[in-house]
Amino acid sequence: MGLKKIILVFAFLFLARATLIAGEVKETNTAASSKDTKESPQQIGDFTLSGSGEKGKKAWDIAGKSADIYNEVVKLKKVVGNHYGDNDNINLTADNGNFNKESGVVHLENNVVITTSSGAKLTTDSLDWDRKQQILSTLDKVNLEKADMNLSGEGAKGQTALKQVVLEKNVRLDIKPADKQDSKKEKIMITCDGPLDIDYEKNIAVFNNNVKVEKSDLTIYSDKLEAYFTPSPQGDGLASSGQSHKQEESKNAQGPAAISSSIHKIIALGNVRILRGENISYSQEAVYTALDKKITLTGRPQIIIYQTENMNAAFGN
Repeated sequence: MGLKKIILVFAFLFLARATLIAGEVKETNTAASSKDTKESPQQIGDFTLSGSGEKGKKAWDIAGKSADIYNEVVKLKKVVGNHYGDNDNINLTADNGNFNKESGVVHLENNVVITTSSGAKLTTDSLDWDRKQQILSTLDKVNLEKADMNLSGEGAKGQTALKQVVLEKNVRLDIKPADKQDSKKEKIMITCDGPLDIDYEKNIAVFNNNVKVEKSDLTIYSDKLEAYFTPSPQGDGLASSGQSHKQEESKNAQGPAAISSSIHKIIALGNVRILRGENISYSQEAVYTALDKKITLTGRPQIIIYQTENMNAAFGN
């Protein structure tokens, strides 16, 4: 009886060991199988893809100096993309990019630069280009330069053709005179917490929340401000146009060209406060027209004027 028990114990230990070994072999084989089925990219030296719009006209293209092609994503190096519009062409470049085959979204990273045929240049650290929806977007800081102006902010979204753009926060617009020798053309700076909505077709920029306008002879504070741009170099304005012959030819282009033109009118709304020297005015709305440099206050206007003359002399004392 003792011998049978000993035999059963050895049999049990043998089966347990065999089961453990089988489990280890199965686990090893599964890991190897998983490693073998891991997707390997197809690597090519050059990659180019393009699409057409109405009537077969080329609408966009994207290329890379090298590409790793996966089932769903194409990873690109030295990316170059183009959007072909009716009035303005857009060029996009970046060091790296991912093209999602299914969604059509191109994600660009590192040294992202967008330039337009009308002369605008946008730079940022990363950008998503949705080809199907024709939308550009980023959460990073952006900087937009055009002739005599510089626009910056954090977080942006707009149409691929840049006809409409929204900057989310920490917005700053600097407009500088193209001709520094012309004293009549002054610098203006507008800042706001954001968002800033720009409609290039309507030539209007709407600044929101904690807006501040700084010009050499006045400062304007308000909750909201509408700045109206004109594409023609008429009048002294709040900013100069400084358009060259080339800019004159493209002034009707539906793109960021309009933002570099002079401001002919601004409308400040909500808790408006205007400082001119030591004088202060308060109102709910103020309209400034650049042509005649006139300010119209509405909504319980109040003006505080500090007299600088000798009061005794004024009254003959």
